[in-house]
Amino acid sequence: MIDFLTNARDFLPLLLKGAVVTLQVTALSFILSSLLGLVLALMKLSAWRIVSIPARVFINVIRGLPVIVQLFYIYFVMPDVGLHLSAFWAGVIGLGVAYSAYQAEIFRSGIIAVPQGQREAAEALGMKPKMMMKRVILPQAFKISLPAYGNTLVMMLKDSSLVSTITVAEMTLQGQLIASSTFQNMAVYTLVALLYLAMSLPLFYLINYIEKHLSWRRSA
Repeated sequence: MIDFLTNARDFLPLLLKGAVVTLQVTALSFILSSLLGLVLALMKLSAWRIVSIPARVFINVIRGLPVIVQLFYIYFVMPDVGLHLSAFWAGVIGLGVAYSAYQAEIFRSGIIAVPQGQREAAEALGMKPKMMMKRVILPQAFKISLPAYGNTLVMMLKDSSLVSTITVAEMTLQGQLIASSTFQNMAVYTLVALLYLAMSLPLFYLINYIEKHLSWRRSA
């Protein structure tokens, strides 16, 4: 136990530095995946086939490819066609695009789940489709989608470790470097696991709090 505490004191500064990068990658990727996912969901629901078909194809292709392959493609292949990105931004974009397909399905399911009566009531009030989507459908769709949406954030936090494969110095890569130089595998990866848990647990509580708060407002 004493040895573990000593190792923790020595290793934590570097691991915490990597944890900051992990949080940055997760936050930026989550924002990108949310925005792109919403656009894809609306495109897929469009009555215009010229809009819906490309969205369906994109979603199916992205969902069918491993995230790590998409990261490799963006970081190692795209420079061959003139698109050069740093490892950090390749990781953010790769993770964001990969998860946008899943976010699109979450949003689409939430939109579909909004009762038809809500749409009819909005139309009766004279709302135009754009206004109805903004003020009536999307807020309710968000409440319906919140559990899956929140779980996606936690999954992205954990999958951010994949960007270590393209040399992003996040927490997992820092742990690998420390372990390879000190051979203290148990101490290093125990600390990495504990840090991931420390970052994930607040997200669980936050999601549960928001769900309960929205449920309370609906019943009030």
